[in-house]
Amino acid sequence: MPVNHLRARLNANEPTIGTHILSAWPTLVELIGDAGNYDYVEFTAEYAPFTMYDLDNLGRAFELKNLSGMIKIEQTQYTHQAMRAIGSGFQSVLFADLRSVADAEACIAAVRAETPNSGGRLGVGMRRDVGTVLRGGSPEYVQACQDVVIAVMIEKRECVEDLENILSVKGIDMVQFGASDYSMSIGVVGQRGNADVKAAERKTIELALKKGLNPRVELADIKDATPYLEMGVKHFCIGWDVRILHSWWRASGEGMAAMLADANKGGARTTISAPVKTAGTY
Repeated sequence: MPVNHLRARLNANEPTIGTHILSAWPTLVELIGDAGNYDYVEFTAEYAPFTMYDLDNLGRAFELKNLSGMIKIEQTQYTHQAMRAIGSGFQSVLFADLRSVADAEACIAAVRAETPNSGGRLGVGMRRDVGTVLRGGSPEYVQACQDVVIAVMIEKRECVEDLENILSVKGIDMVQFGASDYSMSIGVVGQRGNADVKAAERKTIELALKKGLNPRVELADIKDATPYLEMGVKHFCIGWDVRILHSWWRASGEGMAAMLADANKGGARTTISAPVKTAGTY
């Protein structure tokens, strides 16, 4: 079975760096691997279109570049998407939308093999993770399921209110606070810097550390890492492919437009906008 590099890092109490992709193009995984310094790639499937074939191809790219793959999935897909992603070669799962202890227990069950000791729900499958027909139902398969890294999003009001019990569920490895969802759930939509939102984030990080779990923080800009490092966080997932592209296109487009305007003796370029639809046109 392939080495779970993220699990190995956590077991050694070492820091980790990941990055996000919403595109299912496996060449992006190869480029991330060639860039160096990354331990895993999160495919943020909660927001992205993909097929089962895409998961298999991403799994191949992870193995090619010695990276672990993480998949982020929404609540209604816990069992199905976790099973298929693990079968394709993903070695960690980020579960969104937790609200209760029962939800946390469902996350654990979704990635563990169904043995008397694990309490999981995964049976034997003919998928990539076991060589399709080579190691299905083997002790190595059961151990690989046990090694899958389980990360959970703390982003709902009910979850924060019962955080002590939820983070006491055995099997959780990584914990991430979601400021956007949490601000929405407490009625301060879009106010990520709201005092109550920041207090809930600090509570999540401090309680995770107290319980020996691994708090993870997402960053669009690594300049924002300092306060989290000071809190003891050492697991970061930085950048999204779509944000990186949008930022480059916007900044470079504005810069090129300014250069052209200057070269054209200050003449402004005409702004291009989408055509306006009128009656009878499509």
